[in-house]
Amino acid sequence: MLGAFLALCSAASFAFNNASVRRAVLTGSIAQGMAITVPLGVPLFFLAALITGNIAAVLGFPPAALAALAGAGIMHFVWGRYCNYRATRAIGTNLVAPIQQFNLLITLALAIWLLGEHLTPLKIVGIGLILLGPTLVMRKKSARAEDRPVSDEKITPIDAEKPAAFQPKYAEGYTFALLSTVGYGLSPVLVRMGLENRGLGVALAGGLVAYIAATAVFSLTLLLPGQWKHVWSTDREAAKWFTFSGFLVFFSQMFLYMAMSIAPVTVVSPINRLTILFRLFFSRLINPHHEVFGGAVWLATLVSLAGAVLLTLSTDVVQSMVPLPESVVTLLNWQWP
Repeated sequence: MLGAFLALCSAASFAFNNASVRRAVLTGSIAQGMAITVPLGVPLFFLAALITGNIAAVLGFPPAALAALAGAGIMHFVWGRYCNYRATRAIGTNLVAPIQQFNLLITLALAIWLLGEHLTPLKIVGIGLILLGPTLVMRKKSARAEDRPVSDEKITPIDAEKPAAFQPKYAEGYTFALLSTVGYGLSPVLVRMGLENRGLGVALAGGLVAYIAATAVFSLTLLLPGQWKHVWSTDREAAKWFTFSGFLVFFSQMFLYMAMSIAPVTVVSPINRLTILFRLFFSRLINPHHEVFGGAVWLATLVSLAGAVLLTLSTDVVQSMVPLPESVVTLLNWQWP
């Protein structure tokens, strides 16, 4: 129960983070956002581990656990975050969300392969719904630009000259949304491998390891010509929202690492998918004129969410809610592999 609650808290804070990122990339670049949000996780996790008395646990991880946590940090905070920022800037967080449900399939496949977890008929149906959700929104053409609401808030000087409705760049957005699923799908399994049965407090030390590795790798990009100057030129509005995003994603990852330390991947990851509903709420609240809304988006979101819920259910839970014939129970108890 505690693991599920922590996963839910992670989903809500991650959704709020996505809405903040969407606002930030209106005027800021991907590199500027990464330069703020990735290193910010190091002092935040350091303070959390220090205050809770778990800072020494960093030195207590065996080499295999350190490697798994470092790999999780690089795949999630560098690869996944970069691709997510690119996708969010191109098509908005509402259209990115259903596509990113594919990362759950990657997580489950790796959990079966590396952690010995199993597929059941309920999970197979859930996977089918997750695959169906994105196809619904991808088949739906965006509304014409003149039919979309135009923001009253002028974000840039160009906006001040002429109003511009949000124009999604579908090819770029869908490509990078799919690429982000690789990082976001692999990282939970690596986190579970590094933190399994080590307790809630040690999870904070694990998050610190992950962020240190991610920051070290990202720092290499700042050696490229002109990158430092570009990062320091971040305007105040973008810097504010990127910093806010950095704090939100810290809480999201803290809750997620704690959940992964005490609960199975096949429980935590599907519950964490509830972020897809939270995203719609926060997008409407923060970015009402810079997102795509509509029936297709809601339908795709709900179908994908239904698939995620099925992935969390066991036969015992279903049978406790609805009496089932013995033949159906036998079918639902089938496992693979």
